[in-house]
Amino acid sequence: MYDVPAESTSGGLEELAYQRLKEALLVGTYGQGDRLSIRGVSDSLDLSPMPCRAAIRRLVHENALDTTRAGTAIVPHLTRRGFEDLTLMRIRLEPLALQLGAPNLTTESFERLGTLVRDHDIARLASDTLGAQQADTAFLFEIYRAAASPLLLRYIEGLWLRRSPLFWEARWIVMGSSVGRVLRHQEIVDALHAADVEVACELLTEEIRATADLLLAEFDFRS
Repeated sequence: MYDVPAESTSGGLEELAYQRLKEALLVGTYGQGDRLSIRGVSDSLDLSPMPCRAAIRRLVHENALDTTRAGTAIVPHLTRRGFEDLTLMRIRLEPLALQLGAPNLTTESFERLGTLVRDHDIARLASDTLGAQQADTAFLFEIYRAAASPLLLRYIEGLWLRRSPLFWEARWIVMGSSVGRVLRHQEIVDALHAADVEVACELLTEEIRATADLLLAEFDFRS
């Protein structure tokens, strides 16, 4: 799972609620159009309503959530054009994060990456879509965090906050396709082990493009 950084709790309960809610959005706990009530979020995060209210407001301010006319927070829908734009930005930013993070990967990093590859394969074979999506997210952000660039990570997280709810809605399309069955994660790990960062970046770009092409062909986007 995409781990909440330990230092995030230093800002108090509001920061903890924000990080936990952001994590839930990143790993696909919520789908497009889901409404986030303060009480529901409070119960799911096991936190009191006040910090959860602040977390929701913060994510609305960051455009990760929309609001209805009645003021209820709602997970936004991506249009086809929005998804195309998001994919182009991911293709620019995520290989850059990999390039910057590769020299900082440690033996422990590679062990975690290997575990996450296995976790994804086990989840996929068990038709555990949530487990597979969580492992996929954790794998990529293990590399992106290694870039030690908070600004770059923030931009990527912003894209994923818009991406992940759509991917959750389209999870059976992805899991049932050859794209979903054969991710390039193990090949990326092998390339990083061999210090071939250029190949790792190419594999990541191919993975992003292949999944995007699949969804553009088969997913029913809202206008």
